[in-house]
Amino acid sequence: MEVFLDSQVADIKRRSLAHEGNIFVYSPSPAAEAVCAFARQMLERAFPGLDPRQAQHSMPVEQFSGILAELKPAFIHHPKIKPLLQQLLAERGCNLDETYFDVPRLRSSTSDGYLTSGIAYAFHPHRDTWYSAPMCQLNWWLPVYPMPPKSGMVFHPLYWSEPVKNSSRDYNYAQWNRESRYTAKNHVHKDTRIQPRPEQTLNLGGGLIVNGEPESLTVFSGAQMHASAENTSGETRYSIDFRTVHLQDVVQGLGAPNVDSQCTGTTMGDYLRGSDYSHIPDQWIKRYDEGWAR
Repeated sequence: MEVFLDSQVADIKRRSLAHEGNIFVYSPSPAAEAVCAFARQMLERAFPGLDPRQAQHSMPVEQFSGILAELKPAFIHHPKIKPLLQQLLAERGCNLDETYFDVPRLRSSTSDGYLTSGIAYAFHPHRDTWYSAPMCQLNWWLPVYPMPPKSGMVFHPLYWSEPVKNSSRDYNYAQWNRESRYTAKNHVHKDTRIQPRPEQTLNLGGGLIVNGEPESLTVFSGAQMHASAENTSGETRYSIDFRTVHLQDVVQGLGAPNVDSQCTGTTMGDYLRGSDYSHIPDQWIKRYDEGWAR
C-alpha cells in the first residue's frame, strides 16, 4: 500500500490505484474548504454560544445526542450540499456524467467515551464492502476542524489482501434500511443494532493513522480495513465523508478484490449522478443486488 500526496494522476488512474489498495491524500483546496466551511456553519448554529468541539463538556449526553439527531439529517438534505460536492468532484478531475456519489454524512467522534453509539457510532475495524457496498466504491473523507494527533482515521493495511472472519453474511442492506438506519438516535448508551464485525482477533499494530489538515481530502477504496481512531483528545472530532462509483467500473465489474465480504443486497441505488442527481440505471442496481461482481 502506498499513500499518494497531492497526486496529479487522472481519475481513471486514481480509481485503478485505489482498487489496488493505495490511498490518496490531497491538501486543502477551494472546493474542499467550501464544503467544510458549510459544515462548520451548521455545527455552530446547532451549538449556539459553544465551540462544537467542546460542547460535550457542557451538556448531558442525551441533549448532545438530540442535537446531532436533528443536525445530521439537516446536513444531508440541505439544498446547498449536493452542489458543493459537484464542485469538489469536478475539482478532483471526475467526469460528472459518469461519477455517481451518495449523500455526504457529517460524522462526530466524541472524546473519552462520552458518546460512542447510535448517532455518534464509533466504528470498529471494518470494510465498507461488508455493508453491501460494491467493490468499485471509493470513500472520500474530510476533517472539518483541526484534529489532535492520533485522533483521525486508522487504516490496517495488513488486511488489504488477508481475509478476516467476519459476520457480514448476516447483513443485508435493504433489511438495515427497514429496521435499523432510522433508529440511531435511540441508541444513546449502547448500540444494539446488528452490524458486520470481525469474528477473530486482529493484529492492529502498525495501523496507519490519517489525521489530515482541516479541509484536506483522503480518498480510498471501500474495501480498505479502517476504523475510527480512539479519541482521547478532550474534544469532539467532526468529519465529512461520502462515497462514489464510476459508471464504467460498475458496468465492467471492476474494483478491489473481494477477500471476505459475504453480505447481501447493495447500496448501488443510493448513488446520484454528479451532473444531474439521477440514479444509476435500474438494470445495474438489480444486477448488483443479485450479487453480480461481488
